[in-house]
Amino acid sequence: MMKLALLSALLGSASAFAPAQTGRAATAVSESKADLEALAGKLNPAVKFFDPLNLAEAEFWGTSNEATIGFLRESEVKHGRVAMFAFVGYIVHANGITWPWAMTLAGDPFPKVSSAPEAWDAIPEAAKWQIMLFVGFLEYWRESQSGTHYMSGGKIGYYPPFDAKIIPGGALNLYNPFPRKDISVMSDEQKEKRLVMEINNGRLAMLGIFGFISEGATEGAVPALKGIIPHYDGDVMAPLANSIFPDIPALSL
Repeated sequence: MMKLALLSALLGSASAFAPAQTGRAATAVSESKADLEALAGKLNPAVKFFDPLNLAEAEFWGTSNEATIGFLRESEVKHGRVAMFAFVGYIVHANGITWPWAMTLAGDPFPKVSSAPEAWDAIPEAAKWQIMLFVGFLEYWRESQSGTHYMSGGKIGYYPPFDAKIIPGGALNLYNPFPRKDISVMSDEQKEKRLVMEINNGRLAMLGIFGFISEGATEGAVPALKGIIPHYDGDVMAPLANSIFPDIPALSL
């Protein structure tokens, strides 16, 4: 799944907005520019609110400004989470760490490579399909099972638990899967603090993974990583170039 995280990070970009609420917090959903400015001060007291593209006043697809802010905040928290997975996944692959069992039913082992993009290129076509279908399912579950939509005042960053009656293996709370009692009884103030930490960690991870990718694509692009990140000969912005997808007419336009 580390390949999944890296691919998702490559396909998206993040918005520089204030921290997003999740389903575990009982605080109100912020939907105005004033709310974003207040929350931005908690994120980074030095920079505070930073919106050079003026996205906080945009109205995407003919919707309201509040709906647009909801979309952007959901996008940021989602991309931040994916980037954190991607950052760790890149390090895992760079150190040749793989699962101990076979990757395929035929007994093929997981590829040992020097970077995550090389790992994506090396896995079978069927594995890429499985990853993308799994991502599609996660997106469907988020959109269909979360109650009020995040563009209509719903909780930003909330991921609904899996219903044991629908998903084999029982329900799974992705935030507190084990579960831990200390997390279950956290106050709203503690939850709010953790949300700020999450969004900051996500922003840092987005910078980190693109630093890895940039240095791999162009040696010396990130001086601090020169000689550490190996060169990658493929095209990081075309993760499906070596697949059957370019051969599908509807996808080759």
